[in-house]
Amino acid sequence: MRNKNEIKGYLLVFLATIAMSNVYIFSKAALQEISLAQFGMFWFAFALLWNLINLFVFKGYKDILPIEKKNLWILLGLGTVEILGTIGFFSAIKIMDNPSIVSFLTNISPIYVSILGYFLLKEKLTKLEIFGSILILMGAFIISYHPNWQTSKQFYLGLIIIVVYTFIFAFGKIISKKHIKTIKPNLLSINRVVFLFIFSSIAFVINGESVHISQTALLNIGIGSLLGPLLAALAGYNAIKYIPASKASMLGTIKGLFVMITAYLYFGTFPLYYQIVGGILTIIGALLITFGKQLQKQK
Repeated sequence: MRNKNEIKGYLLVFLATIAMSNVYIFSKAALQEISLAQFGMFWFAFALLWNLINLFVFKGYKDILPIEKKNLWILLGLGTVEILGTIGFFSAIKIMDNPSIVSFLTNISPIYVSILGYFLLKEKLTKLEIFGSILILMGAFIISYHPNWQTSKQFYLGLIIIVVYTFIFAFGKIISKKHIKTIKPNLLSINRVVFLFIFSSIAFVINGESVHISQTALLNIGIGSLLGPLLAALAGYNAIKYIPASKASMLGTIKGLFVMITAYLYFGTFPLYYQIVGGILTIIGALLITFGKQLQKQK
């Protein structure tokens, strides 16, 4: 029975990784046609619809109501964090030519999680975590390296945005982890989507954007918002029922490879050879950090 549950857990993680990998692709395809404000409003309108369907069909609303007053400020803070981080995430995808580069560079997030965990949750840093962090930084440096340092300003702007939004997301992850016993995943998910939809709608109105977008953009948004905010989240949350969260996290770090393959099939773009090497280093580094955390918990 245990083996069957583990297999089910790994399959769910694999599903979550594939779903999240495709978010990079479908969002990039949509952002090539429409503005960020248009994209945000439509994307999170769909995401809200998918989440509401999930809440009522699978009775997830039982995890949401009633909301304790002491959690309102936490949810407000997490909503603000999600707004800032998500703006950075989709801005980087819009700016960068190849979404796989964004995915590889996002692997610097475990460094932030380890550092913030050390200061906020009093978690000790292991030697594996430190070595993994060094590998990730080396990988990020290699990815961003260009002969004679001559490249477009957009690439470096995207790089700065990635560094900032990964820190913001890592901070949100630590806060969520600290309060996960009192705030259920379904509540965290719907809180995130509601905040992002409200913010995106306000930005949409202020910018005077048009509600008319192409059918291909609408299709990419519909599919992408179903894969990310709903399918990837549900598969990820359910996976940790059967396998440790550390193992689920390890498998999630390889999403950059899937994004790289899908980006090539969808856009015909492929990272340069040294960017692939750098990407693999970030994956190895993220795996070592996760191994380090797992060993620490076992001790």
